[in-house]
Amino acid sequence: MALADILSAVGLAIALAACAGLRAWLPLLMAGVLSRAGMLNLGAAFGFLSTNKALALFALATAIEVVGDKIPAVDHALDALSTVLRPAAGAMLAASVFGRITDPVESAALGLAVGAPVALIPHAGKTALRAASSAFTAGLANPALSIAEDVATVALFLMAVLVPVAVASALLVVAFLVVRRFLSRPRAGAAVTA
Repeated sequence: MALADILSAVGLAIALAACAGLRAWLPLLMAGVLSRAGMLNLGAAFGFLSTNKALALFALATAIEVVGDKIPAVDHALDALSTVLRPAAGAMLAASVFGRITDPVESAALGLAVGAPVALIPHAGKTALRAASSAFTAGLANPALSIAEDVATVALFLMAVLVPVAVASALLVVAFLVVRRFLSRPRAGAAVTA
């Protein structure tokens, strides 16, 4: 496998896992639809993502997630449930694009190692933003945030398929900057020096 192919697969895995951090089911639905249309190559072990049953399940789950996320209180319950679901979806999406890896255990391990932590980052950011929105607006801004998350998920997914390495690189830079900023913040109770 050429270096460009490896970078492209890893970039796509990172970008799709990040999509799953915002919405669990929508990226799975989009991956299945694009795979079925021949526009996204998934590993042989992940052909089930484009079956009729899987697409119907993903469509129903996407509708429930997207609509439920617009309803105050329901959105927080979905976020709590999604703390496990989104990393699992991210791991599955990441594993599915390591198409040239013929060993399903190896692709699953890579998907878990890459996809789950990457999906947790946007999920944690989304959860923190929703908590702040609920505190400051009594949840009135949450439906607007949810619509923005829907749009961001679709846009990020499409960009990931078109330019995976660029999207993954941008995501990694943003994650680095966020971590660096977090680590450089003064700690509560730390002595202030003049």
